[in-house]
Amino acid sequence: MLLACAFPLQVEAKDFVLVIDAGHGGNDPGAVGKISKEKDINLKVALKVGKMIEDNCKDVKVIYTRKRDVFVTLNRRAQIANEAKADLFISIHTNAVAKNKTVKGTSTWTLGLAKSDDNLEVAKRENAVILYEDDYQTHYEGFNPNSAESYIIFEFMQDQYMSQSVRLASLVQNEFKQTGHRIDRGVHQAGFLVLKASAMPSILVELGFISTPEEERYLNTENGVNTLSKSIYQAFLTYKNEQSVALANEAEPATKPNNKPASKQTTTTAPKKEKAKVANNNNETVFKLQLFSTSKPLDKNDKRLKGLKNVSYYQEGGLYKYTCGDSGNYDEVVRTKQQLASQYKGSFIVAFKNGKKIDVKEAVNEFNKNKKKR
Repeated sequence: MLLACAFPLQVEAKDFVLVIDAGHGGNDPGAVGKISKEKDINLKVALKVGKMIEDNCKDVKVIYTRKRDVFVTLNRRAQIANEAKADLFISIHTNAVAKNKTVKGTSTWTLGLAKSDDNLEVAKRENAVILYEDDYQTHYEGFNPNSAESYIIFEFMQDQYMSQSVRLASLVQNEFKQTGHRIDRGVHQAGFLVLKASAMPSILVELGFISTPEEERYLNTENGVNTLSKSIYQAFLTYKNEQSVALANEAEPATKPNNKPASKQTTTTAPKKEKAKVANNNNETVFKLQLFSTSKPLDKNDKRLKGLKNVSYYQEGGLYKYTCGDSGNYDEVVRTKQQLASQYKGSFIVAFKNGKKIDVKEAVNEFNKNKKKR
């Protein structure tokens, strides 16, 4: 039995826009197995997930990047989502490896720098679709999907929707494991062009390995398609309802009439000092290490803040995003990140100017230019 969408009564119903992307298509078959092609598996699951949501979630508008066997460029897939002002983007794919016929399981991915050769290979394979496009060098600014050097751009790319994307990815993996009884290969990051260009929380799902005969047979059964689709659907329901609750909490009126809404940038331990610090920076860039996000502000004695200095948070997308290590010296923040790497594995560097978040890649480039002048 499928669960239907729940919606908090205190929030006015509003269409939630979901874009479902069936990877590959047309003259791009994706990975090819003994009895099937990736593009067809992806489409079956994408349409099934969409149908479940359309039947059970009347407040959700589902948009598909393709509903039949046609080729759609990576840029166009992201453009469809951006033009629709989508709240969520889910790209559905099927994995493959060349020399292993026994590997099994599902994985879910978010945008980021690949931290292993295996992760990089997955990104290379999915990004290679651009080779089917005319003049892809111009459209993707010289990006070569087969060159490791091209992926350096993802080192400085900080996804502002990372926390939501990781949360959804975790929910999907949990459902694959609990509902589908699939082998859990975890949540990972890699440089996927289709996620890079989408301006909303987004994930890329790998349903299984078409290169493993046993998995390929499963992926082509009605039971396989239904089970995988139901897992993604259930994860979507949980994610959507969590976001609704977070928005409802954010919209609650203050208990005291003189309370003011939290500022965009607040310090946990000494608010006045942080505000003064930001105001005095003028046009200087401040780098920070972003540690994690929460739906509500943390108490100053929260164990997640233990041992940290100069902790602050800023609000974005209905979440409170905690940072530390403020400095105008990018290299210092990099050292802080290295020191805290084992404790905060998902941390990354963000940049602010005049108290407003700015593109970190541009900020780093400016810092490096100024450093050379000294």
